[in-house]
Amino acid sequence: MTTVLTPASPLTAADRCDRCGAQAYLRVVLASGGELLFCAHHGRKFEPELKKIAVEIQDESGRLATSTTATAVDDER
Repeated sequence: MTTVLTPASPLTAADRCDRCGAQAYLRVVLASGGELLFCAHHGRKFEPELKKIAVEIQDESGRLATSTTATAVDDER
């Protein structure tokens, strides 16, 4: 029997942290076949334990550093 791993789809705003309900930035695929989703905060908090049980960790928390914030132009202030 051959096992084929397909790339995980990107996480979206609809994917929520299993711990607190915030937007998920980490997907942890377990050896049992299940998966867990975590926000960046809980992903970092549980990282040492997750690495022990994970087959794969999809970490998209780098997207947080590249996000931009909207600023008002001078006329709007």
